[in-house]
Amino acid sequence: MANTMILSALDIVFFFPMPIILAVLLNEVRIKWFKVMTQTIFYAPHFLSWVVIVAITVVLFATRDGGINILLRDLGFNTIEPLTTPGGFRITWILHNIWQGTGWGAIIFLAAIAGVDPNLYEAASIDGAGRLRQIWHITLPAIRGVIIILFILRLGSFMDIGFEHVLLLQNPLNMQTSDIFDTFIYRTGILMGNFSFTTAVGMFKGIIGLILVVGANKAVKKLGEEGIF
Repeated sequence: MANTMILSALDIVFFFPMPIILAVLLNEVRIKWFKVMTQTIFYAPHFLSWVVIVAITVVLFATRDGGINILLRDLGFNTIEPLTTPGGFRITWILHNIWQGTGWGAIIFLAAIAGVDPNLYEAASIDGAGRLRQIWHITLPAIRGVIIILFILRLGSFMDIGFEHVLLLQNPLNMQTSDIFDTFIYRTGILMGNFSFTTAVGMFKGIIGLILVVGANKAVKKLGEEGIF
């Protein structure tokens, strides 16, 4: 449970803001061909499966024959072992999420930003507001409702952080931090046949998500924002 909550918290703190930041930055790009090219580059990783992403990581960072580690040894530096240390697993997992999902997640925020009245930016520019002030006082308030809704929905899957990704990265050396509810359910329910117990664990995950969604929805309504229900 601790591992699941830590990974989910890392995902919310480090990954959730990244699509927002990328969408705001892309909205400030005025060169059309560069904007399209950048969007394509950031979208592409979404279409790679976790099997491919983890395989690339293994090829690059394997302790003995990984391309990056061979280069580091040749240059006289210490090798990097992100897949064989407990702390390295968490860093690798969150970096994978950011690389694979940031571009795709930015689509919703770009759509929300596209609905902002351009006259607001023109008026702010006339009043002397720079690009940063326009972002802070126009762009971010305009997409605040979308951010809140997506954040509440994300809390609904707080205990569900992705079985396939974690299982592919998991090995006996990083089990201390990589063993989560989903991998526990797989071992206990599928491999050992204890379906009743793992069903209860799955229901527990769903109840936690429901409590977080209801609580967050009430909190944002008390702050004067619109929730999801």
